[in-house]
Amino acid sequence: MNRLILSTTMTVDAVISVAEWYVSEGEHDRAAREQFEHAAAMLLGRKSYEGLAAYWSPETGEWADLINPMPKFVASRTLQGSLDWNASVIDGELPAGVSRLKEELDGDLILIGCGELARNLLAAGLIDELRFWVHPAVWGPGERPFQGDEQARLGLVGSEAFDSGVTLLRYQPVAAS
Repeated sequence: MNRLILSTTMTVDAVISVAEWYVSEGEHDRAAREQFEHAAAMLLGRKSYEGLAAYWSPETGEWADLINPMPKFVASRTLQGSLDWNASVIDGELPAGVSRLKEELDGDLILIGCGELARNLLAAGLIDELRFWVHPAVWGPGERPFQGDEQARLGLVGSEAFDSGVTLLRYQPVAAS
C-alpha cells in the first residue's frame, strides 16, 4: 500500500498561513519538489484546493509544470464531481475514500494543508508520515496546524537543515500504548 504523507510549511512559532516569511529558494526548495516528483497525486481539503487552484493554474515555471498536471483529490462536503485544475472530489466517506486511493495509486499521496482534513485523517490512522518544513521566522498571528481536540504521539524519523535556514522535520504517528 502506498503512503499518505502530510507536507506543510510553517514558521518556528507554527504559523502555516503563508506570508512574507516563506523562503522560496535554496536546497529545501529542491527537496520539496522531489517529494512531488515521487508522488502519484495530491490530496487537498476544499479551502486548500480553492486557494492553490486559483494561484497555480495560471502559473508556469518549474513548480507549476510539476504541480499543475498532477492529479488532485479533494475532500469536500460541498463540491461535487470533476473540478478544474486536474482535480476530482473523493467519492463516499473520507476514510474509505482515502484508503482506496492509497491502494489504487501508483505512488504516494501528498496531503497539503494542516487543518480539519489533516486532523481527521491523523485521528483515523491514515497518515503515514508528517513533514514539517520549518522556516526561520517567528510570525505571531496566523493559522496554526491541528487546531482541534485530537491528540497524537509522533516519533521523529528524520531531520535535515538546509542552507536557507529551513529545517525539515519528518515524523510518523506512534501507536498509543
